[in-house]
Amino acid sequence: MSLTRRQVTTAALAAAPLALAATGTAQASGRRNRTLYIAGDSTAAQKYSDAAPETGWGMALPFFLHKDRPVANHAVNGRSSKSFVDEGRLDVVLSAIRPGDFLLVQFAHNDEKTTDPTRYTEPWTTYQDYLRLYIEGARARGARPVLATAVERRRFDASGNAVPSHGDYPAAMRALAEEERVALLDLQALSLALWQKLGVEETKKYFNWTATEQDNTHFNPPGAIAVARLVAAELLHHRVLAPQDVRRLDAEIPESWITWPTATA
Repeated sequence: MSLTRRQVTTAALAAAPLALAATGTAQASGRRNRTLYIAGDSTAAQKYSDAAPETGWGMALPFFLHKDRPVANHAVNGRSSKSFVDEGRLDVVLSAIRPGDFLLVQFAHNDEKTTDPTRYTEPWTTYQDYLRLYIEGARARGARPVLATAVERRRFDASGNAVPSHGDYPAAMRALAEEERVALLDLQALSLALWQKLGVEETKKYFNWTATEQDNTHFNPPGAIAVARLVAAELLHHRVLAPQDVRRLDAEIPESWITWPTATA
């Protein structure tokens, strides 16, 4: 069942405290910051105390951006490009986004679920169709859309080679980005190369591996920080953001900076 607008708005506000605080400060000083909105799934989403140490990369992204570039993280566990729209979540983002803001879109993990019609999209048709809604919606409001291929899972073959897991979805997004002239952050390729460099055992330190769970999809603090660093570097590389907008790209980020607030009802 789709959420009501009130339910979606409540969830979105709870997920973006940093952006709201920053926006309030900007308004008080007469200056409006340009906000980076994230639409995505659990790999990017804000996590709460009951999920720790699981960490979305969107939680770490503010560490790499200047305070005048606040992050409004609307990514939610389990969503696809389709279900995010169908539940009214894109409408919530578009009702808040302003000229000069950015909309960063990362989906594929749940679009791949062929047995779930509420989330499944086909890479070269419905996936691209839904992504166009984000692109067109952002542009219609004077904001800049940015696409990001889905970050890779931790998957290795018997020879220790990092193996891609997203099928045609990254290629379909790359093709759409070129067609629509949208900046593309190729997180799939970059993360796959990083996992290959780290290797089978070392990558366990970046994913949500605990005494009771071996999760090869979701990150812990080091993994979220590593992926957020890739995101920030790509935003700079593709000139979505300027050098003065980013910081700490080569600095060590303490894991203790990651916090998990208590979820609101």
